Amino acid sequence: MKQNWYQKTIDEVITELESSTNGLLESVAEKRLSEYGRNALPEAKSRGWVWIFFTQFTSPLVYLLLGVAVIVLAVGDYTDAILIGIVLLFNAIIGTYQEGRAQDTLAALKNFVKTEALVKRSGNEILIDGTEVVPGDIVILREGGKVPADARVILSNNLTINESSLTGESEPVTKDEEVPVSNSDKQLSLGDQQNMVFFGTNIVAGSGEAVVISTGLNTEIGKISAKLKDENAEIPLQTNFRNLSTLIVLVVSIVCISLIIVGIIRGTAFLEIMKTVVALAVSIIPEGLPVVLTVVLANGVWRMSQRKALVKKLAAVEALGQANVIAVDKTGTITKNELVVQKLFVGDKVFEISGNGYDVTGDISLNGKVISPLEHSELLLAGKVASFAAAQVFFDVHAKQWKVSGDPTEAALLVLAEKIGFKLTDIELRHSLLQDTAFRREKLYRTFVFKDDEKMFVAIVGSPETVGKSSGKSEKEIHDLIHSYTKDGLRIVAFAVKEIKKTLTEEELVQIDDLVFAGFYAMRDALHSQVPGAVKEVQAAGIKVVMITGDHKITAAAIARDANIYKDGDMVLTGEEFEAMSEEELRRVIDRVTVFARVSPEDKLKIVKALQYGGRIVAMTGDGVNDVPSIVAANLGIAMGKIGTEVTKEAADIVLLDDNFATIAAAVEEGRNIYKTIQRALLYLFTTGFAVLVPIALAIILDLPLPLVAGQILWLNFVTDGVLTLSFSLEPKEGNLLLEKFENPNKYLINKLMVVRIILMSSVMAIGTVFVYFLYLGSVDYVTLTTICLTVLAVFQWLNAWNTRSEKRSVFKDILTNKFLVIAMAVIVILQLAIMYVPILQRLLRTTTLTGSQWLVVLGVSSTIIIAEEIRKLIMRLRDQKQKQSEA
Repeated sequence: MKQNWYQKTIDEVITELESSTNGLLESVAEKRLSEYGRNALPEAKSRGWVWIFFTQFTSPLVYLLLGVAVIVLAVGDYTDAILIGIVLLFNAIIGTYQEGRAQDTLAALKNFVKTEALVKRSGNEILIDGTEVVPGDIVILREGGKVPADARVILSNNLTINESSLTGESEPVTKDEEVPVSNSDKQLSLGDQQNMVFFGTNIVAGSGEAVVISTGLNTEIGKISAKLKDENAEIPLQTNFRNLSTLIVLVVSIVCISLIIVGIIRGTAFLEIMKTVVALAVSIIPEGLPVVLTVVLANGVWRMSQRKALVKKLAAVEALGQANVIAVDKTGTITKNELVVQKLFVGDKVFEISGNGYDVTGDISLNGKVISPLEHSELLLAGKVASFAAAQVFFDVHAKQWKVSGDPTEAALLVLAEKIGFKLTDIELRHSLLQDTAFRREKLYRTFVFKDDEKMFVAIVGSPETVGKSSGKSEKEIHDLIHSYTKDGLRIVAFAVKEIKKTLTEEELVQIDDLVFAGFYAMRDALHSQVPGAVKEVQAAGIKVVMITGDHKITAAAIARDANIYKDGDMVLTGEEFEAMSEEELRRVIDRVTVFARVSPEDKLKIVKALQYGGRIVAMTGDGVNDVPSIVAANLGIAMGKIGTEVTKEAADIVLLDDNFATIAAAVEEGRNIYKTIQRALLYLFTTGFAVLVPIALAIILDLPLPLVAGQILWLNFVTDGVLTLSFSLEPKEGNLLLEKFENPNKYLINKLMVVRIILMSSVMAIGTVFVYFLYLGSVDYVTLTTICLTVLAVFQWLNAWNTRSEKRSVFKDILTNKFLVIAMAVIVILQLAIMYVPILQRLLRTTTLTGSQWLVVLGVSSTIIIAEEIRKLIMRLRDQKQKQSEA
């Protein structure tokens, strides 16, 4: 039965854990450490370079190539076997290097700083390694530290915890010792367990003591980590490539088996049949495809690294281009988790404050005009009160950003004071604070006394309801005053002041009333400045953006509206509403929902799975431990590199090193560019494969000499295809791919237009090759015949490389924009001439020199590939132009 420790009194908890307020005896602690194990989460086992290397061979296409290599070796064709081996080895080395480097970079990101815990042992306070904390330990909690384990609070002095990484709540929670009152038998959420603190959360203010109730895997974070092995989703490109490889294997198997059967029926020698089968298999299989895919993805990964995105898996960056939905966690991803005062209501005036986060720069406006605070006494009073906030704000010169120590609400007030004119560096300002009491949970406000010139004032800052009552305002007055602001998602902090003649006792400070209601500060968790624009870019690409948060419904909708995620007509669904829905009900409304509010970590996981219904590809972003299960379950997990927890970064496929949501928009475009690049490569390789297959199959059927020998086929597939296709990976991006119509690839990565182009171009190449084959058959020796066929196919490929650069653009436009293709073309032409005119290479590939007339025939026939594709592109451009005119 589950222990609900938050429901037990302090005495009950300490008794059940066999502890005391003086802590455990050292001997007992040592025994429990042996019994419960170290207070640490199991780290994911680092995959060594050897393991990564061998995983590069786990593909049906690679299996087939290995099988062909073995057969080729068995029939004594060592050259071909070596060439296949070199290609596979090259592919594995590139993949290993890239994935291994990503793993090393991630390891470097990890915070290996030794965590320590202050505990009571035998009545003494001692500092121990955080991994040595055991159940029953009394831990001392102080501002700026981390909670070392799940524990029940036994003493609180304004102990305030930031639990956003676990619960998703952006507001820090004040903890106390009392058993929470609940009117329901239902277990309270973690965020509502006010007398509990949890492993890994941050102490932002106050101090306290707590008795440890669980460590390691038994903590709330540990339970989440334990669930990860049950959730996983494959990256789309992995699935597509596996399907494509399986299809290729099936086609090759059918063709080869058919050929073997035909050979056996004809009585052909088995060795001769096997040589022919190998030659045909080699012609069909795009041997360069694994290398091309690896290099294309590695190049995309490199480009993303320049945009501050660490791609842990090569296929992940392409997957983002296919995403239908990006589900974003609000805290840390959409917002900075930095409260900022945006409006100030004082003296019946509403001042607007510009600025972002904890940056102390910003203007103050009244009625749309920037004003000087010195001209408004009520504004100066509000700034004076805000300047006494119990926090610190400073600029980190190394991180080049403003940071805060203490409660975010207090920090927001301090930043406002700076904007009004009360400088953070003005030490004399602090000397006017005479008395201060910490924020009290039961009163929901903080009280302090300060001196202004020769007068003394008492002020309270806190909940508008309690501050209003203390200053004599009715609930209706307060409600009417703040309603218009809270519905926009603003958090209201009110303040009231009163002049006094002398300092007050502590009891008088706590019970203070008859103050004058002075106004309120309206603040909001600041958006990352680039988020609204980045969201629009992603939406323009046809991708839906959904926000998931633990915040209340109204607040969540307001923030999502500012981020361009939510618009009128969209639905906001709470975790409670989500739970009450049947699967059928959820499917009916899921397309209209753009905000999920008040959700738990378990809800996030269910939401991701609901979004995936119907084959949608879902990317999930997050930074906290509570995001990990949903990040793992999503098709693509994206973690924040700066504020993200280590377990989140470990679980993700992509880590944004700068926590910049705009990087996601760049990654989407990069993913689509990679997909188009892969399409170009597939188009080129399959066109060549079918063009080679037809003449060979025709020769076999007609019982004629093969137009190419196996080594020449490998030359075309590995060298000519390989070098030219690799240059495609560096083809400049065409236009704005986020604005262009994008169709998610089917399971085989081939769309209808690709099929049309493959049929057209491979037919032209095959017919041209068959033409020259029969033109010279019987009139030249066999070596010259195969050399002519090899050369005509090679020139076809050279010209076709320019064809495949674009679906619509003419081959004669922007010829030199891809300098890598120009260089590759020059290299290939030189290599082709070398194998025809260098004696040692002639013997290796069984080629010879060609005459001038033979070259004229080769070039004339090969040019037909340009003519055919240019006609198709022209028809396509005219059709698009006509369609635009009709739409206009």
